[in-house]
Amino acid sequence: MFQFGQFIIVCGHYGCGKTNLSLNLAVNLQKAGRKVTLVDLDLVNPYFRSSDFQEVIYSNQIELIAPVFAHSNLDLPALPVDLHRIFNMPDRTVIIDVGGDDAGATALGSISQSIQQLSYQMLYVVNRYRALTQTSEEACALLKEIESACRLTATGVVNNSHLQAETTVDDILQGIPFAQKTAELLNLPLAFTTVPAFLADMVKEAGENVYPVEIYVKPPWEQ
Repeated sequence: MFQFGQFIIVCGHYGCGKTNLSLNLAVNLQKAGRKVTLVDLDLVNPYFRSSDFQEVIYSNQIELIAPVFAHSNLDLPALPVDLHRIFNMPDRTVIIDVGGDDAGATALGSISQSIQQLSYQMLYVVNRYRALTQTSEEACALLKEIESACRLTATGVVNNSHLQAETTVDDILQGIPFAQKTAELLNLPLAFTTVPAFLADMVKEAGENVYPVEIYVKPPWEQ
């Protein structure tokens, strides 16, 4: 099983499932006994970002650092005023939910020099069924754009191939070769494959490195 460090960055294409994974990591690590701070750095997409799920966050005693205007009708791109506190939290696990693509990763670049001084994990989330990353070559090209924008390098790939509520075991299994090839082309390890919790046991039977997730983030038509 993948071993999570103290400083975790979650990046990827718009709609690949970054926020849902970030929430699951935060909840699970907090339940495992860590003190977790979740940083919402999505200054681009006003619809699916960590700070919009405060019930999940606060009911699990997770600390949230969010953009200045999150939850207002202004939605201006402003970095959290207390963002630099994350570099003085030796007793906490920090998870950063980065905005999508290179545009969203630009905000991360503003603190990249400080992050480079740390031992960090930057997980690149891929979804075979998401437009613009349906081939491994497309997924690799997108990561290079993200890395250039944030001035950091990924340390692992996460397979999050899914079709929202219609996801089946076959959909997940068919996404694994795509993720494996992407990781191979990037010369990175495939950290794990996310699986909706209700399907996890069936996928585990296939011998995959599975990370079960609850579905916190849903499109409006599924809510």
